Amino acid sequence: MTGSWLLGKFSLRRPWHAAVTLDTLREDALAGLTNAAIVLPQGVAFAVIAGLPPEYGLFTAMITPVIAAIWGSSMVMVSGPTTAISAVMFASLSQFAPPGTPLYVQFALALTIVAGLFQLLAGVFRLGGLISFISHSVMVGFTAAAALLIGASQIGGALGISVDGGGGVAERIMQVADHWRMVNPVAMMIALTTLVTIIVCQRLSKRIPSYLLALFVGSAIGEVLAAEEAGVAMFQKLPSIVPAMTVPEVSLSDISALMPAALSVAFVGLLEAISIGRSFAMRRQERYDSNQEIVGQGMSNVVAGFFQAYAGSGSFTRSALNLESGARTPLAAILAALFLFILLFLVAPLVDRIPKPAVAGIVIYVAWRLISFVEIHHILRSSRSETLILSLTFLAGVTTELENAIFVGVITSLAVFLHRSARPHLAEISPIVYHGRRLLRGVDYHALEQCPQISVLRLEGPLFFGSVEHVESELRRFESRAPNRNLKVLALKGLGKIDLSGVDLLVSEYLRSRKAGGDLHVVIAYKETVLALKRMNLFSVIDKSRVHPSKAEAIGAVMEQVDPDICAGCRIRAFVECAGKPAPDGVSRESTPPVVDALGTHGMSFRD
Repeated sequence: MTGSWLLGKFSLRRPWHAAVTLDTLREDALAGLTNAAIVLPQGVAFAVIAGLPPEYGLFTAMITPVIAAIWGSSMVMVSGPTTAISAVMFASLSQFAPPGTPLYVQFALALTIVAGLFQLLAGVFRLGGLISFISHSVMVGFTAAAALLIGASQIGGALGISVDGGGGVAERIMQVADHWRMVNPVAMMIALTTLVTIIVCQRLSKRIPSYLLALFVGSAIGEVLAAEEAGVAMFQKLPSIVPAMTVPEVSLSDISALMPAALSVAFVGLLEAISIGRSFAMRRQERYDSNQEIVGQGMSNVVAGFFQAYAGSGSFTRSALNLESGARTPLAAILAALFLFILLFLVAPLVDRIPKPAVAGIVIYVAWRLISFVEIHHILRSSRSETLILSLTFLAGVTTELENAIFVGVITSLAVFLHRSARPHLAEISPIVYHGRRLLRGVDYHALEQCPQISVLRLEGPLFFGSVEHVESELRRFESRAPNRNLKVLALKGLGKIDLSGVDLLVSEYLRSRKAGGDLHVVIAYKETVLALKRMNLFSVIDKSRVHPSKAEAIGAVMEQVDPDICAGCRIRAFVECAGKPAPDGVSRESTPPVVDALGTHGMSFRD
């Protein structure tokens, strides 16, 4: 029983293999070859960012996209090493061992497996929807902080300066500044040439394999300038281009110490993969299952850790290139891994001719591109709450350990969400005529007059234990404006959820209105909400005659309770039903709400 349940959870939701034809195979093969050319230098660069030997980045680019393509949900997303995850791994693991050492490598592989298990658990419990509650500003702030850390970590390599690893952005820059007299002009020339090459290629055409070409140019400059003889550090020959199956040699205490970092890697990986996968699925008008994608990412990382690959996720750059190159199915990602393996046979003998400053130049460009200035500018201009999330995440990443930025961002994001949920919008509304149609609009926003006896309100948002205090406060605020307006219509069409605390508030308001000689009528449009309120015994206090499916019916019912003597002196005539009530001398009994030519899109206005 358990086995069949797990098989159902982890099944292939999209049998894409049935969509493979000769035509799609041809297009997928071309896209795969393009992706392989891109990821070859990227894999080396990302491994450097993660503090690992270059072959581990290449192994990651071969293992993770295959498993993720088979088990994931996206048709065009390509998984593999990413900048953000590489930065988190480097920032986390450099506390436990020197980067590049055998112990560091073992920690990286163990962390990858644990992160994959976390992701698999998230998939089993179908937590994909929870990712939607995390603001996108978290990733924007985190990646900006990661970009600064990555760029700062490569300045020394680009200048040919050997400095100690570890530390934050400021500490790394200070280390380079303290050794500025040791700058190697040849190393600086190689890094600068590589950087300029990649910038020029990117501006000419996105289809140019700019990373590979820049790496070739940097290596050629190194040969011309005799870089190795000039003291420029070179990469070592790859010990192997075929990943071997191994079990990380770590203790249980080591795994326990790696848990927080693994959780950060797992979370960053899922944020990247789900946001990228959903984005491309919407663009292609395809169905996307975030829970299935979580399973695919978890499986890919668990397998990767046992085959000398470190944690990966969806790559926006490679996925976008995959789509632009004409990829039709996940087979393109699998073929890219196969082509990369073939390319390695050709270039592996030349790896020891690649100067490290050339890769440093590529990494600095990657770090610069990682900062989304457009999104940052948009967030700063459009939302104070999102600006807070962005700022706290970024500052945490720059001033403390990078993985702390994720936790700070997530906590801030959830706090903002809870704050918004606890403050649903409650507005007084009154009739207005727009293009010949009678609509109910916000009193405050449109400066409308109200009936002196009836207060019509609309609640937009949940009425639960966290929001009842705010809603009650708003009710008292409106009540203070007109203490004698004791007849109330509360429209709950925009109600999200309601719990027992919300029901208690409705009961309290009903009894309060009745005690003051008024009444409370409630508008509930959905049968499900009525049934929920019935289960919570609302109708044992509030008679069902006070519950209506529409505002028009509720207003009609409450008009039967107004004082005709007050109507006889009222000149507002707010409602259609006022025609049946006494009116002052010289005033028509007909309702004459204000007429407007244009309406704003303010949150308190809505169409009846």
